[in-house]
Amino acid sequence: MAASTHTVTNQPPPLVGYDVFASDAALTEGVTRYAADDRLDEVRAELTRLGQAAGSAHAQQWGEQANAHPPVLRTHDRYGHRIDEVEFHPAWHRLLGHAVTAGLTDAWSRPDGHLRRTAGFLLWTQAEAGHTCPLSMTHAAVPALRADPELSARWEPLLTSHIYEQELRPPAEKGGVLAGMAMTEKQGGSDVRANTTHAEPLAAPGEYVLTGHKWFCSAPMSDVFLVLAQAPGGLTCFLLPRVLPDGTRNSFRIQRLKDKLGNRANASAEIEFDGRTWAQRVGEEGRGVATIIEMVAATRLDCVTGAAAVMRQAVAQAVHHCAYREAFGGPLIDKPLMRNVLADLALESEAATTLALRLAAAYDSDSEHDRHLLRLVVPAAKYWVTKRCTPVAAEALECLGGNGYVEESGMPRLLREAPLNSIWEGSGNVQALDVLRALQREPAALNAYLTEIGSARGADHRLDRAIKGLLTELADLDGIEARARRLTERLALVLQGSLLVRHAPPEVADAFCASRLGGDAGAAFGTLPHTLDLASVVARARPVVG
Repeated sequence: MAASTHTVTNQPPPLVGYDVFASDAALTEGVTRYAADDRLDEVRAELTRLGQAAGSAHAQQWGEQANAHPPVLRTHDRYGHRIDEVEFHPAWHRLLGHAVTAGLTDAWSRPDGHLRRTAGFLLWTQAEAGHTCPLSMTHAAVPALRADPELSARWEPLLTSHIYEQELRPPAEKGGVLAGMAMTEKQGGSDVRANTTHAEPLAAPGEYVLTGHKWFCSAPMSDVFLVLAQAPGGLTCFLLPRVLPDGTRNSFRIQRLKDKLGNRANASAEIEFDGRTWAQRVGEEGRGVATIIEMVAATRLDCVTGAAAVMRQAVAQAVHHCAYREAFGGPLIDKPLMRNVLADLALESEAATTLALRLAAAYDSDSEHDRHLLRLVVPAAKYWVTKRCTPVAAEALECLGGNGYVEESGMPRLLREAPLNSIWEGSGNVQALDVLRALQREPAALNAYLTEIGSARGADHRLDRAIKGLLTELADLDGIEARARRLTERLALVLQGSLLVRHAPPEVADAFCASRLGGDAGAAFGTLPHTLDLASVVARARPVVG
């Protein structure tokens, strides 16, 4: 009898059917740390339901299907009428519907709202990252609209609704809506003050028609958009609905969808306003950047959280694979060199999650300290955490070897997604320059930061030295712009170290401070000092199935 050549051995079981929330120690501990005691059980139950859904087989299938069948632009119907619609696979709508129902567009009015939403965003992004773009835009539109109380009163209940309706209809007829954003133009990029889109006032107060072209429009299938345009009084923020109150379509011409590296399930578009595009002013003329900056700040936190989510899923997949895959006489997870790699990746993931949750708690806080802290730390965290995502995803993929390079593993999708959050809402230089503006114009922001990191002084000698070195850098203003990236990196790392020293297990804080602050590591992952308790760091990062 011929021997079988198709017996499968030494392959790990799929990472499916697990609770993404319960398996993430850094996340569960952070939620416990920041949630109000009288709401903790409620918050945990909410996140447990979402974590179980995110780790389920059907959510993973939705993510695969949404990326295998990317959106399609339909500019005209069969009769030649212009419709400008984007068609999505049903899996996209299932993902988005589950997210909206779970409250991932509702943070501003609930107790512990930002903590709940940030934790939930981190969980659900691990099912599929692309559909979180409209979730982020919708959530972030709320603070910008509050510049106009009348518009806010009309739109905020719809934006924060837990009802998802995919059809384009008059907003007054829907139980909930999604928002998008269109700021950048082909001639300006991040320099939005160079925008050329023109806004012409109409007779009715606050109403305008727009003419122009937007190079990147996020989530073009949304119900309403915040856009920037040049009004007679200068660059101004506008609210632009897809469907007008009388039920007719606004003139919103989708020229093409972008063919992107990753984020394939999500649509990004070039759009045109043809002089008949109706919009309402948000805030005062000439105050466009100041109005929309609240939206930008909120989406930057989502960039941090989204990057932390990609890192966490990449690390979970790598640790899970190595726990079951055997080589050279035993499981990979027990091999000293692989353990070093996994521990190093786990440190980066935990530091990112811990920082994201601290920012979310600050958003929920009414304290002056937290308000000033956010001004400096949001751009610093956005800069650093999002930049760490790509090397983490690449190294985690390598832990799976050739299996990780195959689409079916899901790792290539994570790797393609990884650079996105460092580009969205201002790339690295934009964030670093924003950090400099905060340092130069808002001394209270630096004071809040120093108070925050100072609460851990004396707990670790490497952290203390890093704080001293940071103060020296802050005192030297020569060539500050050319050093902005270095300074921003140090601000983020020192804060991460401070948070881990205060809140993480000793083995995690020790390894982070030794490698990230003490310089006792190489340039690649897997170069941690061998004397550290790396086995405990890896065990903490391992997802629990069943």
